[in-house]
Amino acid sequence: MKRTILLYIAIIIVAIANAATPWKAGTKVSANTIKQQGIEKFFAIDTISNEVYHRMANKSLPKNNHISRHNLRYLRLLHYDIQGNILRGEMVCNKAIAHDLVEIFRTLFESRYPIERMKLIDDYAANDELSMSHNNTSCFCYRPVAGSRTLSRHSYGMAVDINPFYNPCVKIRKGKRIVQPASAIKWADRTKSSRYTLSPNDLCYRLFIKHGFRWGGAWRTTKDYQHFEK
Repeated sequence: MKRTILLYIAIIIVAIANAATPWKAGTKVSANTIKQQGIEKFFAIDTISNEVYHRMANKSLPKNNHISRHNLRYLRLLHYDIQGNILRGEMVCNKAIAHDLVEIFRTLFESRYPIERMKLIDDYAANDELSMSHNNTSCFCYRPVAGSRTLSRHSYGMAVDINPFYNPCVKIRKGKRIVQPASAIKWADRTKSSRYTLSPNDLCYRLFIKHGFRWGGAWRTTKDYQHFEK
């Protein structure tokens, strides 16, 4: 009897600990934990909580007249890094594409597709260059297109950049090639490849196209190899 009571207490303590465990992007998750708790728990769509909003305010989400937290959703996701570790990931996107992204990233996860990092760009002070240089996959950030006054589709949470260090944006301006992030100039040469490299033969590319996204790598002049948008 005493042993049974102690067992019940242990189960309750574990349940409370699991419930209180914060979703921290970049932390490892074991395959056994996923099996025990069910994969659905690790691919979820939430509204923007006060905690997430405070992370974003005056960074990726400044005061503006175009989009508010109520138009956005917070995604809890899993991904594999190149070493094969399972990591928690997070993303903020427009509510219009939230289900698309959960389905895409769950398929990528089940296929062990490598994504190095998946954190809110606010962890990089909403600095796109810094986030890209760390190969951080992200979506929402209220900002103009680089070198323009036009708002990026990222400003509406309708664009995703995948493994951006290995899939940089390449532009020609006044005869000069500009690579973003600048530290990824080696990967502007698309004859080079890694497990992260996007192309029309790539699973990630095929999934985004299937869900109605357009690929920046197919644009005529600027080649934004990391970028998928609706």
